[in-house]
Amino acid sequence: METTDTTQGGAPETGSPLMDYPFHRPSAVEVPPVYEELRATCPVAHVRLPSGDEGYVVTRYDDVRTVLADARFSRAATIAPDAPQLTATPPVPGSLFTTDAPEHTRLRRLVSRTFTARRVQDMRPRIQELTDGLLDEMEKAGGPVDLNTALAFPLPVMVICELLGVPFEDRDRFREWSDAFVSLTAHSPEETTAQRQQMLGYLAELVKRKREEPTDDLIGALVAAHDEEGSLNEYELIVMAATILVAGHETTVSMIGKCVLTLLRHPEHLAALREHPEMLDHAVEELLRVNPIGDGGPLRITLEDVEIGGTVIPQGSAVLAAVCSANQDPERFPGVRDNEFDPTRAEAVHHVAFGHGPHFCVGASLARAELQIVISSLLQRFPGLRLAEDVESLELTTGMMVHGLTRLPVTW
Repeated sequence: METTDTTQGGAPETGSPLMDYPFHRPSAVEVPPVYEELRATCPVAHVRLPSGDEGYVVTRYDDVRTVLADARFSRAATIAPDAPQLTATPPVPGSLFTTDAPEHTRLRRLVSRTFTARRVQDMRPRIQELTDGLLDEMEKAGGPVDLNTALAFPLPVMVICELLGVPFEDRDRFREWSDAFVSLTAHSPEETTAQRQQMLGYLAELVKRKREEPTDDLIGALVAAHDEEGSLNEYELIVMAATILVAGHETTVSMIGKCVLTLLRHPEHLAALREHPEMLDHAVEELLRVNPIGDGGPLRITLEDVEIGGTVIPQGSAVLAAVCSANQDPERFPGVRDNEFDPTRAEAVHHVAFGHGPHFCVGASLARAELQIVISSLLQRFPGLRLAEDVESLELTTGMMVHGLTRLPVTW
């Protein structure tokens, strides 16, 4: 972890050294240990972002919730020409991730009806059917298998493809495209821009086909919202489809693998869940707390000077709310230490894995349903499920906003 004097290059005085972000992860099953130190001694850390710009990382639970919900921390300001950036490639304007109210409210309203608890409940039989089909193939193949390839990747992709109305046979193409959307340093700016343009072009053609032959899916509904209601323009329509396609599978793919790994590392809890399936829903909340999708949520920019955690963050500053750290804060989750997993932890439901405030994840109920169905199905189908290699051999993807296991070899 490199540090420099905070007064160099016109950086504001914060009383803390300039740290390189993202922080180092010692292994596939550990969060960056520096978060514990920062929560205790420097809750607002001054960092150098992958773009080379400077910013701040907020680490305590209460402060993270403030950043996520307070309108003074703006998403829309990230697309301003002179705004500090997380990566060398500027964010895509006009998406759920780069708008504030009222634009964000308008866009979110168009898709929120698709992700209501009732709608997701109606989808559960189909998610179960898709899961069973993948587990059938996994069982036929025999162990060991890479659970990522067999289940964690294809299931969320199948679900989001059906929901949106995107052909599943194109999954390898948009997998590559979506990786570029969530890249920190894994892709060059030129690669990221090219992949984004290819994905948006593909979706523009798909929208054109659905306009000619209307369909009963989310993209079909967005086309109708454009053509009949005028509630979003053509660009917003295409960017919305891209946003949901990327966010709807990237996060769940990584979460399935890491949650299953957590359970396999705790066979006593795995056995308890098999014996008491009614505990599963709450256990999923603890799994979400323990397994962060990434270190911090999307970047925000301060619209004015804001004091938080005893530090004044100047107007126009880049700020990251470290959800990863917040979910480990012992002030909110008493007794937490060393990323400890306890499926009976009562406070687990207070995690901020899906964010907080107006940008709370619109697909949270769908992600929960997929995790609940996957884990319960694995427990029933493969009672002897176990890791096929030592946990020390497992690795997380690097250079990405979303941390997933590169592979998860299992047998039974």
